[in-house]
This record gives sequence, C-alpha cells and structure tokens, in this order.
Amino acid sequence: MRAKNFDGLDVFVAERGSALLATAVFLTGSRVAGEDLLQAALERLMRKWHRVRGDPEGYLRRMLYHLAVDRWRVRRRQPEVLMDVDPGSHPDGTEDLHLREVLLQALAALPPRQRVVLVLRYWEELSEAEIAAALGCSAGTVKSSASRGLARLRELTAGVWALDELLTETEQSR
Repeated sequence: MRAKNFDGLDVFVAERGSALLATAVFLTGSRVAGEDLLQAALERLMRKWHRVRGDPEGYLRRMLYHLAVDRWRVRRRQPEVLMDVDPGSHPDGTEDLHLREVLLQALAALPPRQRVVLVLRYWEELSEAEIAAALGCSAGTVKSSASRGLARLRELTAGVWALDELLTETEQSR
C-alpha cells in the first residue's frame, strides 16, 4: 500500500540522483555535507510526494536551495568556536605503512645474499652461526654481508628517513 504512494520516486532518484548530489556538493562545499543535504531534501520530498505534480526535480532543487540557505543562516547565528589549544594529532599508521613500503623496496634492491642475510638476521632473528650453517658459508661472510647490506639500506633510505625526521620535527615545533 505505501509503495503506491511513492510511484516513480525510485526511478526519478535513479535517473537524477547523481546530478542532484553534484548540486548539493556545490552548495555545501564537501561531499559529506552534500550527501546530508540531499538526504534531508529527499526526506522532505518523500513526505510531500503525493502532492508533487509536474516537475519533481525543480521541486527538489528548490528544497535543496532553501535547506542550504537555512544551514548558512544557522551557522551565521551560531558561529563555529575555535579552540586555542591544539588537541594534537593521533598517528593513524599511514606513515608506518609508507616507511614499510620504502624499506621493502630498498630491501628488494639489495643483492640476493645481502637480502637473505638481513632477513634471516633481523626478521627471523637467527644467529650468525645459524645463518652461516643455513647458507653454507662462513660466519665472516655472514658478518660482511650483513654489514654491507645495512650500509646499502641506509644509503637507499637516507632521503626517506631524513624526510620523516623533518616531518616529526615540524610537527613537534607546532
């Protein structure tokens, strides 16, 4: 019974929804606020759908405009309160992912023996003797491969670590 009250509304929204959303985004300045505005206008349209004759898009667009103006008026009467104290940022892990990706790329750029030695030593946490036994070489070869591999990793990642330290210093000085 209620579905008959909304005949054509679903087709209208499917056909014109993206254009209406674009208008709402332009009116509000962000996609999230535009979605909220369009949602509010569609709720109002649903309540009055049985009265809409002729052009539902024009009717809905007028509602969008009026709702946007109402929101601007409310914001003007109740301006945003800015805080004097910066609450600080919470790391979201993206820096760690970036650094991990850089490290993996640098590790892939190493010669195979150096890469294997570093992975076995620092990831698998094997001793130099265990690595030498696994690779069939001397402990001295493992030590020199690890030393050269770490030096090369430092070279390959020097710019990234310096950039990371610079960003950290900049955030701390704020």
